[in-house]
Amino acid sequence: MRASRLLSILILLQLRGQLTAEYLAEEFEVSARTIYRDIDALSAAGIPVYGDSGPGGGFRLFDGYRTKLTGLDSDETEAMLLVGLPGAAQAMGLGDAASRARNKLLVALPGTSSDQASRIAGRFHLDTADWYRAARPTPLLARVARAVLDRQLIAMTYQSWTARRDWTVEPYGLVLKAGNWYLVANAKQKMCSFNVADILALDVLPDQFEPVAEFDLATWWAESARAFEAQLRPGIATLRASPIGLQRLRLLGSFAGEAVAKAEPADDDGWCIVKLPLETIESAAPTLLGIGPEIDVIKPNALRVEITRLAKLVLQRMKSPPA
Repeated sequence: MRASRLLSILILLQLRGQLTAEYLAEEFEVSARTIYRDIDALSAAGIPVYGDSGPGGGFRLFDGYRTKLTGLDSDETEAMLLVGLPGAAQAMGLGDAASRARNKLLVALPGTSSDQASRIAGRFHLDTADWYRAARPTPLLARVARAVLDRQLIAMTYQSWTARRDWTVEPYGLVLKAGNWYLVANAKQKMCSFNVADILALDVLPDQFEPVAEFDLATWWAESARAFEAQLRPGIATLRASPIGLQRLRLLGSFAGEAVAKAEPADDDGWCIVKLPLETIESAAPTLLGIGPEIDVIKPNALRVEITRLAKLVLQRMKSPPA
């Protein structure tokens, strides 16, 4: 019990800096006298811990001291969060480190726990790529990941939908979305996302940066994704869909799946009213035409008109003999 407490005290001091005897005593539900004896035991074991007396005092480790109780190297520590994502770790250049870290963790576990961990790893697999869609090659991903970890500036040539452009950015993080890797970076005091597959050339600069303390990658990405989808599909199409139509609508993507999930209750014929986000009439009409007679467009009327026009052209084409 005491050995576990000594280890926990050491880890807390390493993580939090300076802690008082009173705080540690309350944390471990022992007396302050016991904490003083524990500190003496750590010092006797060669741990460079010292105490400051008086107001604002407490125990702390000498600056720069880091324990290696886990036995993990620096790259293995960086790869720890990716040990369950071997594909992602490999793509980011951390595959070997993740494998070594996983092996060290398994060796450190008791026999039964180690066997259980191996069974779990062999029975669950995470495939991040979408159906019928191969992941785009990202030859520069490992270098981008290294710059993110080391907080180094990146100079890159990027091909967007509209133009090729040179950027110098502060790389804040990487996001894996539906099989695609995105770099979230501060570009001229504005947070932006870049598809790593569209980075044509890259230089990692020696200059380092300090990220904004309150920035949270997961929160920013979720908010950015919602804003992008709302901007991408600003309109709404009101449809009446059969059960088969609902199934086909779901296949259009997550935005359509969410709309189907929010559909009004079915009528006596089993048809539902669905409000589908709409990008443009021109882009939506061919897609909805492909669902066939399993949907009926209620509004906007311009969408009905465009689908009717396309259907007439298809019918005319089908009546003509093949060329």
